[in-house]
Amino acid sequence: MEQSFIAYIENSIKANWDLDALTDYNGATLQYKDLARKIEKVHIIFETAGLQKGDKVAICGRNSSHWGVTFLATLTYGAVAVPILHEFKADNVHNIVNHSEARLLFVGDQVWENLNEAAMPLLEGIMLMSDFSILVSRTEKIDYAREHLNELFGRKYPKNFRKEHIHYHKDQPDELALINYTSGTTSYSKGVMLPYRSLWSNTTFAFQVLPLKAGDKVISMLPMAHMYGMAFEFLYEVACGCQVFFLTRTPSPKIIFQAFAEVRPRIVIAVPLIIEKIIKKNVLPKLEKPTMKLLMKVPIINDKIKSTVCEQVIQAFGGNFEEVIIGGAAFNQEVEQFLRKIEFPYTVGYGMTECGPIICYEDWKYFKQGSCGKAAPRMEVKILSPDPENIPGEIVCRGPNVMLGYYKNEEATREALDADGWLHTGDLALMDAAGNVTIKGRSKNMLLGGNGQNIYPEEIEDKLNNLPYVSESIIVQQNERLVGLVYPDFEEAFANGLNNSDIERVMEENRVALNEMLQAYSQIFKIKIYPEEFEKTPKRSIKRFLYQEAKG
Repeated sequence: MEQSFIAYIENSIKANWDLDALTDYNGATLQYKDLARKIEKVHIIFETAGLQKGDKVAICGRNSSHWGVTFLATLTYGAVAVPILHEFKADNVHNIVNHSEARLLFVGDQVWENLNEAAMPLLEGIMLMSDFSILVSRTEKIDYAREHLNELFGRKYPKNFRKEHIHYHKDQPDELALINYTSGTTSYSKGVMLPYRSLWSNTTFAFQVLPLKAGDKVISMLPMAHMYGMAFEFLYEVACGCQVFFLTRTPSPKIIFQAFAEVRPRIVIAVPLIIEKIIKKNVLPKLEKPTMKLLMKVPIINDKIKSTVCEQVIQAFGGNFEEVIIGGAAFNQEVEQFLRKIEFPYTVGYGMTECGPIICYEDWKYFKQGSCGKAAPRMEVKILSPDPENIPGEIVCRGPNVMLGYYKNEEATREALDADGWLHTGDLALMDAAGNVTIKGRSKNMLLGGNGQNIYPEEIEDKLNNLPYVSESIIVQQNERLVGLVYPDFEEAFANGLNNSDIERVMEENRVALNEMLQAYSQIFKIKIYPEEFEKTPKRSIKRFLYQEAKG
């Protein structure tokens, strides 16, 4: 079996030539033949501009068809893609462009408004992704390439452009495909170097476990510059011949609902926050009514109600999917218990950018509640613990998914990758005899109790987040005491007639209720109310390191 990622893309474009490929939601659609033609035109720009194989091309903008074109054109040419999250602040984008030594930058219009080309002196050109027009050119070659693009294309393909003309770069397993700068919850960006074997292995994994086929429809909600969204809402779909719908603006629950209803995707890839919002706001309140509570207790009616509720939740996601895959952050246990109770087809996976991203997965039919699955195909996973079933230890893994290292950062690479090729994830977990991995938290987040007990803040937060009017929370240690930082659900509280002092009273009641559920050494000393949402990574995980020092 040929281990080539680019062969997946090339073969799919040829096989699905007349099918729809990439659609901007409520906008234009490109068929696979249009995608091929646009890739070819970007290749002509690269070639005429003097871009060599192995040169870096940075891409920064919201999800869109042309984001997909630019990314695929970069890889199929043999250049190295540097996808940058459009949520990054301008100085962070400047730093990544400079650190990666990118020669070209493709941007979305909203990103471009905030950037300063003078801060990126190494770039030879900046192009707007929506129409590939030139925003900044520092070489005549780039100007010439863009001005004469149609003429150059016509000269190369005088009759017409056909699938026989497609011959893309031949990738090697250990060749560098992309540099992905992480948006960690515990520290600042590092450039993860992912080789082609990682893209090939993740795509092959998706072919093995996911049920898509040519012509199926999928919605892309997660940022494409993040490996989770890129691998499982875009690359696998293109390799399959699917149609990908990009939600081009930031997806609010309302837009997501609307898109689900219209597109009716065959698979749903999501982060916990999206699922939790939909369930907490749209489903659970209906079940809290006294008559429903009573009916849920009657055995036969109970099953009927459960299947009705399950059907409602399935319809909320478009009613046409095989399963919902949840990953990217910890999943709220109350919401998970609810989904399990109504027999909803969901599963939770585990991965990280450094593995492009998949490490653990299990099909929803066999998935163990509370876990994040078992080692994915071709990956070895173990827990560094004398007793992995009972004592949490660090998750380490190795296999073709694992990165080459961090770009220009040997020290960080040595810390993460040991001599035997094991990647040290920094996550703590248990593993049962069947190989199911259950995450306890990040080793960097683990707090020590007064007598040296291990306290996992994520487990306390999970309980706290289920209490009245708590929207989100972080547990921090201040002067050796545990403090809960809470951003309340002000909207709901005010709608129910509460004022600020009522909210403070409710939070104190929550603290007392929470402490009753906790061991003495992990009880909360006080709750501090935050007036606005906590800052998050694009994966919607809270940036903890910003709050660890929070005093008060």
